[in-house]
Amino acid sequence: MNSIGRTEKIAKWGTLMDTRTTSLEAPTKKVFLLINRNFALLWSGQVISMIGDFAFSITLTLWVATQIGRGQVWTPLAMSGILLAASIPVFIIGPAAGVFVDRWDRRRTMLWMDAVRVVLILSLLLATGIVPLPITSQGHLSLVWPLGIIYSVVFLESTCAQFFNPSRFALIGAIVEKVDQGRASGLTQLPESLAFLVGPLLGTLLFFAVGVQWALILNALSFGISFLTVLAVRIPQASMTVEGASEQQSGFFREFIEGISFLMGQRVLRTLLISSLLLTLNEGVLNTLEIFFVTGNLHTSASLYGLLSTDFGIGFILGAVLASRFLQLLNVAKYFWLVFVAEGMVILIYARLTNFLPALLMMFLFGILVGIVNSVIMLLTLQVTRQELLGRVMAVRTPITTLALMLSAALAGYLDSTLLRNFHTTVLNVALGPVDSIFTLTGLLAIVGGLYAMIDLRHVIPAIRLDEE
Repeated sequence: MNSIGRTEKIAKWGTLMDTRTTSLEAPTKKVFLLINRNFALLWSGQVISMIGDFAFSITLTLWVATQIGRGQVWTPLAMSGILLAASIPVFIIGPAAGVFVDRWDRRRTMLWMDAVRVVLILSLLLATGIVPLPITSQGHLSLVWPLGIIYSVVFLESTCAQFFNPSRFALIGAIVEKVDQGRASGLTQLPESLAFLVGPLLGTLLFFAVGVQWALILNALSFGISFLTVLAVRIPQASMTVEGASEQQSGFFREFIEGISFLMGQRVLRTLLISSLLLTLNEGVLNTLEIFFVTGNLHTSASLYGLLSTDFGIGFILGAVLASRFLQLLNVAKYFWLVFVAEGMVILIYARLTNFLPALLMMFLFGILVGIVNSVIMLLTLQVTRQELLGRVMAVRTPITTLALMLSAALAGYLDSTLLRNFHTTVLNVALGPVDSIFTLTGLLAIVGGLYAMIDLRHVIPAIRLDEE
């Protein structure tokens, strides 16, 4: 009996020790504000980097307008050259970059792109005259040379972004568990919106307070900080095999076509693309015509125009925060189309306003909805796209939406200045003018996009729940 009792005690003691050991080795999972250490590093680096991006854009604008091209008749053309240099890589290099993003180590790609961008931004110091160069001493070349350097650097920096951004998106899928990807999708929208608010102000202050040289140095430093945060990211071992899944390459063209085919053949991705293109029309039209809406329809001074952009930015931040909190708690896969419809409804109401204060409210709501929509699109893309195809899907999607934005802006300007220039009519006792008519049309298209998503996906994703492991 003693031996049996002693054996039972030993067994019980061993069980107790196993339980204690297990509890020590597998502590309760902590909930971080920024999900986990890797995502927190990536997110914080992008906040600083994107603020640097917006500050850099303002720095270049002020530099060309107030120094390089000051008093020159070609200054507006020189300014448009900056936009052109930044846009060309999006369409020419962006789609192809996705193939290499899916072939390469995403984290290493991001490190290389950040390192190259540090060198590129610092090379702009040559155009400031910090080092006297013979070619810039006299005559016409003293103006052509700095512009040539600026355009080249902007083109190459934009090229780096075509590799960096899809890599960052794909890396999120590797370092964030599926159950947390709803929060990650919302939080990922915050860096750009914060940068939108802080970057232009910071760039202006730096340019006039310390000069263009220090403004460029500080922007290069922001990419350096991004480099260090990405360097500190550690990809989980379970995701390392996925990262290396594309090592068996089947040829560039075949992989490129595979990415396009997956985007257009996967029903959820295709529907999201079509619906979001209809939503993008709103942004392009607002960017082009809102100043005329403020002065003409709202009967307000143009000096208040900037408040609408700030108001939109604050709403966007709130929308991203709300999305990070609630996307994983709701069956957003089934009801996301409602947000698309709501965005269109807000634009329809906005188009009918004649007072500035209600317009501020509507623009605030519009910002919230855009923040939520962007988070939903990102989340559903992560959910339905194979990890080894994320780079190509994003690299193809981005140029398409960018092109839609540019075309809608150009078309809105054309319609307002030509075909609808003197357009005024009344329908059901509602007065219609050129700008509000264009706004109304884009609002209706946004609603159509939401209803299309509802109908097309009603039997496809009702079972997807984003709050489950």
